[in-house]
Amino acid sequence: MCGICGCGEGHSHSHDHDHDHPHDHGHSHNHGHDAEHAHAPGLSPKRMVQIEQDILAKNNRYAAENRHYFGGRGILALNLVSSPGSGKTTLLTKTIARLKEDIAITVIEGDQQTARDAERIRATGVQALQINTGKGCHLDAHRIGHALESLQPKDHSLVFIENVGNLVCPSAFDLGEAHKVVILSVTEGEDKPIKYPDMFHAADLMILNKTDLLPYLDFDAGQCIQYAKQVNPRIRILSLSAKTGEGMDSWLRWLKAELELQRIGYA
Repeated sequence: MCGICGCGEGHSHSHDHDHDHPHDHGHSHNHGHDAEHAHAPGLSPKRMVQIEQDILAKNNRYAAENRHYFGGRGILALNLVSSPGSGKTTLLTKTIARLKEDIAITVIEGDQQTARDAERIRATGVQALQINTGKGCHLDAHRIGHALESLQPKDHSLVFIENVGNLVCPSAFDLGEAHKVVILSVTEGEDKPIKYPDMFHAADLMILNKTDLLPYLDFDAGQCIQYAKQVNPRIRILSLSAKTGEGMDSWLRWLKAELELQRIGYA
Protein backbone atom coordinates (compact mmCIF):
# COMPACT_ATOMS: atom_id res chain seq x y z
CA MET A 1 0.00 0.00 0.00
CA CYS A 2 1.34 3.40 -1.02
CA GLY A 3 0.88 4.98 2.38
CA ILE A 4 3.07 2.31 3.93
CA CYS A 5 5.72 1.50 1.34
CA GLY A 6 6.21 5.11 0.25
CA CYS A 7 5.88 4.47 -3.48
CA GLY A 8 3.35 7.28 -3.68
CA GLU A 9 5.77 9.92 -2.45
CA GLY A 10 6.04 12.84 -4.80
CA HIS A 11 2.76 12.09 -6.61
CA SER A 12 2.31 14.32 -9.61
CA HIS A 13 -1.20 15.51 -10.39
CA SER A 14 -0.33 16.85 -13.83
CA HIS A 15 -2.65 16.02 -16.72
CA ASP A 16 -2.07 16.92 -20.33
CA HIS A 17 -4.89 19.46 -20.04
CA ASP A 18 -5.67 22.53 -17.94
CA HIS A 19 -6.82 21.69 -14.43
CA ASP A 20 -9.09 24.65 -13.76
CA HIS A 21 -12.34 22.94 -14.73
CA PRO A 22 -15.22 23.05 -12.23
CA HIS A 23 -16.37 19.99 -10.32
CA ASP A 24 -19.85 18.92 -11.33
CA HIS A 25 -20.38 15.68 -9.44
CA GLY A 26 -19.42 16.34 -5.91
CA HIS A 27 -15.62 16.23 -5.83
CA SER A 28 -14.03 18.75 -3.52
CA HIS A 29 -10.76 20.29 -4.70
CA ASN A 30 -8.73 18.93 -1.78
CA HIS A 31 -7.02 15.87 -3.20
CA GLY A 32 -6.19 14.51 0.21
CA HIS A 33 -2.94 12.78 -0.75
CA ASP A 34 -1.08 14.26 2.18
CA ALA A 35 -1.94 11.12 4.15
CA GLU A 36 -0.12 9.04 1.57
CA HIS A 37 3.14 10.77 2.50
CA ALA A 38 2.89 9.86 6.20
CA HIS A 39 5.39 7.04 6.13
CA ALA A 40 8.22 8.68 8.08
CA PRO A 41 10.39 6.58 10.40
CA GLY A 42 8.98 6.36 13.88
CA LEU A 43 5.36 5.73 12.96
CA SER A 44 3.89 2.88 14.97
CA PRO A 45 2.36 -0.08 13.11
CA LYS A 46 -1.04 0.91 14.50
CA ARG A 47 -0.69 4.43 13.10
CA MET A 48 0.47 3.09 9.73
CA VAL A 49 -2.59 0.84 9.54
CA GLN A 50 -4.84 3.80 10.41
CA ILE A 51 -3.24 5.88 7.64
CA GLU A 52 -3.82 3.09 5.16
CA GLN A 53 -7.45 2.77 6.21
CA ASP A 54 -7.96 6.53 5.92
CA ILE A 55 -6.49 6.59 2.41
CA LEU A 56 -8.74 3.78 1.23
CA ALA A 57 -11.84 5.21 2.90
CA LYS A 58 -11.31 8.57 1.21
CA ASN A 59 -10.69 6.90 -2.14
CA ASN A 60 -13.82 4.76 -1.75
CA ARG A 61 -15.96 7.86 -1.23
CA TYR A 62 -14.72 9.29 -4.52
CA ALA A 63 -15.18 5.90 -6.19
CA ALA A 64 -18.81 5.84 -5.07
CA GLU A 65 -19.32 9.25 -6.70
CA ASN A 66 -17.75 8.00 -9.93
CA ARG A 67 -19.91 4.86 -9.88
CA HIS A 68 -23.02 7.01 -9.44
CA TYR A 69 -21.86 9.14 -12.38
CA PHE A 70 -21.41 6.10 -14.62
CA GLY A 71 -24.62 4.42 -13.53
CA GLY A 72 -26.70 7.54 -14.00
CA ARG A 73 -25.52 7.79 -17.62
CA GLY A 74 -25.53 4.14 -18.64
CA ILE A 75 -21.75 4.21 -19.09
CA LEU A 76 -19.70 1.02 -18.86
CA ALA A 77 -16.37 1.83 -17.20
CA LEU A 78 -13.58 -0.75 -17.14
CA ASN A 79 -10.33 -0.57 -15.17
CA LEU A 80 -7.60 -2.28 -17.21
CA VAL A 81 -4.74 -3.48 -15.02
CA SER A 82 -1.56 -5.42 -15.74
CA SER A 83 2.20 -5.50 -15.51
CA PRO A 84 4.11 -3.23 -17.92
CA GLY A 85 4.41 -4.75 -21.37
CA SER A 86 1.29 -6.93 -21.27
CA GLY A 87 -0.11 -5.33 -24.41
CA LYS A 88 -2.86 -3.20 -22.80
CA THR A 89 -2.52 -0.28 -25.18
CA THR A 90 -2.34 -2.49 -28.27
CA LEU A 91 -5.44 -4.34 -27.08
CA LEU A 92 -7.17 -1.00 -26.62
CA THR A 93 -6.29 0.34 -30.05
CA LYS A 94 -7.44 -2.87 -31.73
CA THR A 95 -10.65 -2.86 -29.70
CA ILE A 96 -11.38 0.75 -30.55
CA ALA A 97 -10.84 0.09 -34.25
CA ARG A 98 -13.47 -2.66 -34.14
CA LEU A 99 -16.07 -0.79 -32.06
CA LYS A 100 -15.75 2.95 -32.64
CA GLU A 101 -18.25 3.12 -35.51
CA ASP A 102 -21.01 1.72 -33.31
CA ILE A 103 -20.08 2.71 -29.75
CA ALA A 104 -18.79 5.99 -28.32
CA ILE A 105 -15.49 5.34 -26.53
CA THR A 106 -13.42 7.45 -24.14
CA VAL A 107 -10.04 6.49 -22.68
CA ILE A 108 -8.27 7.63 -19.52
CA GLU A 109 -4.57 6.76 -19.61
CA GLY A 110 -2.41 6.38 -16.51
CA ASP A 111 1.38 6.39 -16.63
CA GLN A 112 4.13 7.72 -14.44
CA GLN A 113 5.50 9.91 -17.25
CA THR A 114 4.90 10.84 -20.92
CA ALA A 115 1.69 11.07 -22.94
CA ARG A 116 2.67 8.45 -25.49
CA ASP A 117 -0.16 6.03 -24.80
CA ALA A 118 -2.79 8.79 -24.93
CA GLU A 119 -1.33 9.91 -28.25
CA ARG A 120 -1.65 6.35 -29.59
CA ILE A 121 -5.28 6.27 -28.50
CA ARG A 122 -6.09 9.67 -30.00
CA ALA A 123 -4.65 8.47 -33.29
CA THR A 124 -7.58 6.03 -33.47
CA GLY A 125 -10.00 8.96 -33.50
CA VAL A 126 -11.40 8.76 -29.97
CA GLN A 127 -10.83 11.18 -27.12
CA ALA A 128 -8.23 10.28 -24.51
CA LEU A 129 -6.76 12.01 -21.50
CA GLN A 130 -3.35 11.26 -19.99
CA ILE A 131 -2.83 11.31 -16.24
CA ASN A 132 0.82 11.25 -15.18
CA THR A 133 1.27 10.02 -11.63
CA GLY A 134 4.96 10.89 -11.20
CA LYS A 135 6.29 8.47 -8.60
CA GLY A 136 2.79 7.19 -7.93
CA CYS A 137 2.09 3.57 -8.80
CA HIS A 138 -1.66 3.69 -9.46
CA LEU A 139 -4.59 5.86 -10.44
CA ASP A 140 -7.06 6.86 -7.76
CA ALA A 141 -10.76 7.66 -7.85
CA HIS A 142 -10.33 11.41 -7.37
CA ARG A 143 -8.10 11.74 -10.43
CA ILE A 144 -10.69 9.78 -12.42
CA GLY A 145 -13.39 12.20 -11.27
CA HIS A 146 -11.36 15.14 -12.57
CA ALA A 147 -10.83 13.35 -15.88
CA LEU A 148 -14.55 12.72 -16.28
CA GLU A 149 -15.30 16.40 -15.78
CA SER A 150 -12.90 17.26 -18.58
CA LEU A 151 -13.86 14.47 -20.98
CA GLN A 152 -17.65 14.43 -20.48
CA PRO A 153 -18.15 10.95 -21.97
CA LYS A 154 -21.42 10.37 -23.80
CA ASP A 155 -24.32 8.53 -22.21
CA HIS A 156 -24.47 4.79 -23.05
CA SER A 157 -20.77 4.76 -23.93
CA LEU A 158 -17.61 2.85 -23.03
CA VAL A 159 -14.94 4.32 -20.77
CA PHE A 160 -11.64 2.46 -20.62
CA ILE A 161 -9.27 3.35 -17.78
CA GLU A 162 -5.78 2.07 -18.54
CA ASN A 163 -4.11 1.96 -15.15
CA VAL A 164 -0.41 2.31 -14.41
CA GLY A 165 1.48 -0.91 -15.16
CA ASN A 166 1.57 -2.53 -11.72
CA LEU A 167 -0.08 -5.62 -10.22
CA VAL A 168 0.10 -4.49 -6.59
CA CYS A 169 -1.44 -1.15 -5.53
CA PRO A 170 -4.16 -0.82 -8.23
CA SER A 171 -5.83 -3.91 -6.78
CA ALA A 172 -6.82 -1.96 -3.65
CA PHE A 173 -8.01 1.25 -5.30
CA ASP A 174 -11.59 1.22 -6.53
CA LEU A 175 -12.07 3.80 -9.29
CA GLY A 176 -15.84 3.40 -9.57
CA GLU A 177 -15.50 0.97 -12.46
CA ALA A 178 -17.96 -1.81 -13.27
CA HIS A 179 -15.14 -4.36 -13.60
CA LYS A 180 -11.41 -4.71 -13.19
CA VAL A 181 -9.96 -6.50 -16.20
CA VAL A 182 -6.51 -7.96 -15.61
CA ILE A 183 -4.37 -8.53 -18.70
CA LEU A 184 -1.65 -11.14 -18.52
CA SER A 185 0.76 -11.78 -21.39
CA VAL A 186 2.07 -15.25 -22.15
CA THR A 187 5.54 -13.69 -22.11
CA GLU A 188 5.14 -13.44 -18.33
CA GLY A 189 5.24 -16.31 -15.87
CA GLU A 190 2.18 -18.54 -15.56
CA ASP A 191 2.44 -18.16 -11.78
CA LYS A 192 1.54 -14.44 -11.82
CA PRO A 193 -1.96 -15.12 -10.40
CA ILE A 194 -0.55 -16.74 -7.25
CA LYS A 195 2.30 -14.23 -6.96
CA TYR A 196 -0.11 -11.30 -7.10
CA PRO A 197 -3.33 -12.84 -5.74
CA ASP A 198 -4.98 -9.58 -4.63
CA MET A 199 -5.14 -8.30 -8.19
CA PHE A 200 -6.52 -11.51 -9.65
CA HIS A 201 -9.00 -11.83 -6.81
CA ALA A 202 -10.24 -8.28 -7.47
CA ALA A 203 -10.65 -8.82 -11.22
CA ASP A 204 -13.82 -10.11 -12.87
CA LEU A 205 -12.09 -10.95 -16.15
CA MET A 206 -8.59 -12.10 -17.05
CA ILE A 207 -7.35 -11.70 -20.59
CA LEU A 208 -4.48 -13.98 -21.54
CA ASN A 209 -2.83 -11.94 -24.29
CA LYS A 210 -0.20 -12.57 -26.98
CA THR A 211 -1.30 -16.17 -27.50
CA ASP A 212 0.26 -16.08 -30.97
CA LEU A 213 3.62 -16.43 -29.17
CA LEU A 214 2.72 -19.64 -27.34
CA PRO A 215 4.51 -21.93 -29.85
CA TYR A 216 7.77 -20.12 -29.10
CA LEU A 217 7.54 -19.96 -25.32
CA ASP A 218 7.73 -22.29 -22.35
CA PHE A 219 4.40 -21.10 -20.94
CA ASP A 220 1.80 -23.47 -19.52
CA ALA A 221 -1.51 -21.76 -20.30
CA GLY A 222 -3.52 -24.47 -18.55
CA GLN A 223 -1.51 -24.07 -15.37
CA CYS A 224 -1.90 -20.29 -15.52
CA ILE A 225 -5.67 -20.61 -15.82
CA GLN A 226 -5.71 -23.10 -12.95
CA TYR A 227 -3.78 -20.68 -10.75
CA ALA A 228 -6.19 -17.85 -11.62
CA LYS A 229 -9.20 -20.02 -10.76
CA GLN A 230 -7.49 -21.09 -7.54
CA VAL A 231 -7.18 -17.46 -6.47
CA ASN A 232 -10.59 -16.41 -7.81
CA PRO A 233 -13.07 -19.18 -8.72
CA ARG A 234 -15.49 -16.66 -10.23
CA ILE A 235 -13.00 -15.06 -12.63
CA ARG A 236 -13.77 -15.34 -16.32
CA ILE A 237 -10.85 -15.97 -18.66
CA LEU A 238 -10.45 -15.09 -22.33
CA SER A 239 -7.41 -16.03 -24.42
CA LEU A 240 -6.55 -13.88 -27.40
CA SER A 241 -3.92 -12.21 -29.51
CA ALA A 242 -4.49 -8.50 -29.98
CA LYS A 243 -1.84 -8.58 -32.70
CA THR A 244 -3.37 -11.29 -34.92
CA GLY A 245 -6.99 -10.82 -33.86
CA GLU A 246 -7.45 -14.43 -32.77
CA GLY A 247 -9.93 -14.56 -29.90
CA MET A 248 -10.87 -10.87 -30.19
CA ASP A 249 -14.48 -11.68 -31.09
CA SER A 250 -15.08 -13.20 -27.65
CA TRP A 251 -13.70 -10.07 -25.99
CA LEU A 252 -15.90 -7.80 -28.12
CA ARG A 253 -18.99 -9.90 -27.36
CA TRP A 254 -18.25 -9.63 -23.65
CA LEU A 255 -17.90 -5.84 -23.93
CA LYS A 256 -21.17 -5.45 -25.83
CA ALA A 257 -23.03 -7.67 -23.37
CA GLU A 258 -21.72 -5.75 -20.36
CA LEU A 259 -22.52 -2.42 -22.00
CA GLU A 260 -26.07 -3.59 -22.66
CA LEU A 261 -26.44 -4.57 -19.01
CA GLN A 262 -25.25 -1.11 -17.99
CA ARG A 263 -27.70 0.50 -20.38
CA ILE A 264 -30.56 -1.61 -18.98
CA GLY A 265 -29.63 -0.47 -15.49
CA TYR A 266 -29.69 3.13 -16.71
CA ALA A 267 -33.15 2.66 -18.24
